[in-house]
Amino acid sequence: MSTLTDEISRRRTFAIISHPDAGKTTLTEKLLLFGGAIHIAGAVKSNKIKKTATSDWMEIEKQRGISVATSVMGFNYGDYKINILDTPGHQDFAEDTYRTLTAVDSVIIVVDVAKGVEQQTRKLMEVCRMRNTPVIIFVNKLDREGRDPFEILDELEAELKINVRPLTWPINIGAKFKGVYNIYENSLDLFTPNKQTISERVAIDNITDPRIDEMVGEADAKKLREDIELIEGVYPEFDKTQYLEGKVAPVFFGSALNTFGVKELLDCFCEIAPAPKPVQTEERLVLPDEDAFSGFVFKIHANMDPNHRSCIAFVKVCSGRFQRNENYKHIRSGKMMKFSSPTAFMAQKKDIVDEAYPGDIVGIPDTGNFKIGDTLTAGEELHFKGLPSFSPEMFKYIENTDPMKSKQLEKGIQQLMDEGVAQLFINQFNGRKIIGTVGQLQFEVIQYRLLHEYGAQCRWEPISLFKACWIESEDEQALEAFKKRKHQFMAVDREGRDVFLADSGYVLQMAQQDFPKIRFHTTSEF
Repeated sequence: MSTLTDEISRRRTFAIISHPDAGKTTLTEKLLLFGGAIHIAGAVKSNKIKKTATSDWMEIEKQRGISVATSVMGFNYGDYKINILDTPGHQDFAEDTYRTLTAVDSVIIVVDVAKGVEQQTRKLMEVCRMRNTPVIIFVNKLDREGRDPFEILDELEAELKINVRPLTWPINIGAKFKGVYNIYENSLDLFTPNKQTISERVAIDNITDPRIDEMVGEADAKKLREDIELIEGVYPEFDKTQYLEGKVAPVFFGSALNTFGVKELLDCFCEIAPAPKPVQTEERLVLPDEDAFSGFVFKIHANMDPNHRSCIAFVKVCSGRFQRNENYKHIRSGKMMKFSSPTAFMAQKKDIVDEAYPGDIVGIPDTGNFKIGDTLTAGEELHFKGLPSFSPEMFKYIENTDPMKSKQLEKGIQQLMDEGVAQLFINQFNGRKIIGTVGQLQFEVIQYRLLHEYGAQCRWEPISLFKACWIESEDEQALEAFKKRKHQFMAVDREGRDVFLADSGYVLQMAQQDFPKIRFHTTSEF
């Protein structure tokens, strides 16, 4: 029987992040293909409307061809149990991605060889750096014309502020692309453009092997040898410890659409990526191999099954063994709860699981008990930290357009806010509800989902705000004076905390000057 330590060491939990259109969903799908979780790759059609990859669930995603909700997929690959968290690449959903990064042990960043590093990728890398999360980079779309690989490496170092070390190297690019040389394993992978099959791999002794000339032609073989010599000269040997500390990022080249270079990435990933790591709580450091179960909710997703109006809370297991029908303590409410039908996700199939180990993500049916950041334990009082909400950048009043459906609207707003899609503030002056989001697209998603999942219609009304700031002060009188003076701009969030709605940067600056005893926060974690 496998012990807890065995189970932990074979787990690999990671997120794939990228700019929209760099090929993240395609890469996820190909990894599932190798894990046997799906048997045929859904070659993405040229018009985005028909796109139905296994990890894009919601209708609006299918129409837009973008992932807006993070989904979780687990599969076995050799001796490893792999958990992928697919994240929305679209920047309007950055908040969801930041949160997902709190639940993973490492990250794969996908970069388009033609476009290089884009703004969204930079932002996400900052979050990885804050947490010292190990990063592997996959340079995608080598079968299309793109930039020189050395130029891409320089840009990765400059833009992502991390040292890189190529572990595979492309032979040509675009129309002349012939394959990659695997520096890590000393083998040559020859490219045949085909979306369904896997390319041939030739093991060679080393880079001077004459068979390379036969396979790719003398000119390309010569250039490959020069490139490799340059790489060995410029970049230090790959050091696994440096990678695990988040100081160096291995780089792989390939074409996810053609299932090329993906297996090399997966094999090396299994070997070097970290197993579940200790997690810091407010009370102490929690080690994965402790006997007692603990975990936290990092995401809540409403209506994964449109026929049943239920939510699912995603729990990342941090220590011990999670078991079905065991009693666990919900720390925020102090209640004991047991879960009769926890699920795990294998691509789009949901299975009820009897047990889960550190690194696994368990879906727990939620009838409104959970909020993002909640802790579950075998009884110990623990609070996992590091799940911030950021101050939104766009605000609108939400109004009900069908008075007969006000209950449905109320319920819909509550559940969507539980998911952390957006934030709700209630204006204390006129009692109106204000929704704050990171991007315009979220307003459309909310409106669409309220209508299709709750049968409620809403309309948006403009409000011009600069920032929502959480405020606090040790001085009760100063707080009261501030609230009185600014009563038209005061709101409360869902936790009942005071929020000041500043309508311009200047107003916020003046408020900070006039009320020195009050602290203004732009994230909810203070």
